[in-house]
Amino acid sequence: MNTLSTSAFTSDFSLQALQDSARAVTQAEGGLKRVRALRFNEPGISPDVWRQVCDMGWLSLLVPESRGGSELGMQALGSLMAGLGRGLAPEPIAQAAIAASFLAGQQLEDHVAGKSLVLLALQEGHDDLGAAPSVRFANGRASGRKSHIPMAAAASAFLVTTDGGLVLVERNAAGVSLETLRTQDGGHFGVLMMVDTPTVLVGDDDGSAFDRAALALSAFLLGALEESLDRTVEFLKVREQFRKPIGSFQALQHKAADMKIQAVVARASIEGAAVSYDAPGPHAVRKAAVSRAKARAADASLFIAKESIQLHGAIGYTDEFDIGLYARKALTMANLYGSASAHRRRYAALVPDDDING
Repeated sequence: MNTLSTSAFTSDFSLQALQDSARAVTQAEGGLKRVRALRFNEPGISPDVWRQVCDMGWLSLLVPESRGGSELGMQALGSLMAGLGRGLAPEPIAQAAIAASFLAGQQLEDHVAGKSLVLLALQEGHDDLGAAPSVRFANGRASGRKSHIPMAAAASAFLVTTDGGLVLVERNAAGVSLETLRTQDGGHFGVLMMVDTPTVLVGDDDGSAFDRAALALSAFLLGALEESLDRTVEFLKVREQFRKPIGSFQALQHKAADMKIQAVVARASIEGAAVSYDAPGPHAVRKAAVSRAKARAADASLFIAKESIQLHGAIGYTDEFDIGLYARKALTMANLYGSASAHRRRYAALVPDDDING
């Protein structure tokens, strides 16, 4: 049962502790130097960091207490992801934590202990929100295609949405093939193909896996955009032109203020969505809150990425300068689990007209 505060990611001691532990992990092994070293390699994650993730129990955050988990809810996972976003952690922690909430028995034990790694395979396109899965499931076998699976090369199995429910697909099962496509941030997306592949049905597909993934990604983007903003503001204080810090120029102050507004609004929307998701209530209310948060996160992350690069000048475009890592992450991840426009359409369909701007 969730007993955490319902005010903000950082207002509760437990939530702040999660962010502190996330910061410790992302700053270990050289911080962004670690991120750089893992880029453009597969599986693209650190085995040492993954052991820490499992040892700290992060994969059990959404697992019910009846199955040995902590059952702390989306506020806890969101707080953790915001902390990890600040350090651009490439490990697919949110996807693995969400997958864990659907597992049981030995499958769950192996997953949370790091003996296996189950990742989510939920999409067949960027904007397929609400569309029935085209992957067919019958008689214990699945056939079809899933795409946009972050860091798929690290997985030993996948939790796949099908027309018959959520199924567990082992990576080495008959009829499975996995293609990985590099992304500009140095990671990769996987394309999973299944042809009459034996699977295990683990539950119904009520859309909760997708919504949790979209909300967790929003929190990750929030952490990244806030770190990008902080780094940009600091740069404005130290970079000089005409013997003055460029942050003293009014035009640049206005740009920084616009960035801050976007960050504050995004945080409020994402925190509110996490609170709504953990609270009892109609499923449509939770879905609408997730869509509003994801649209805000996508828009804000892309806006701040663009402005951060511009305010850094030509140096911001170079790969050697860290602000570029944050911009590339935003460009790569903003449309994952639905673009801003797709989520705005879903939000409009779920919320009465007189409440859309509320």
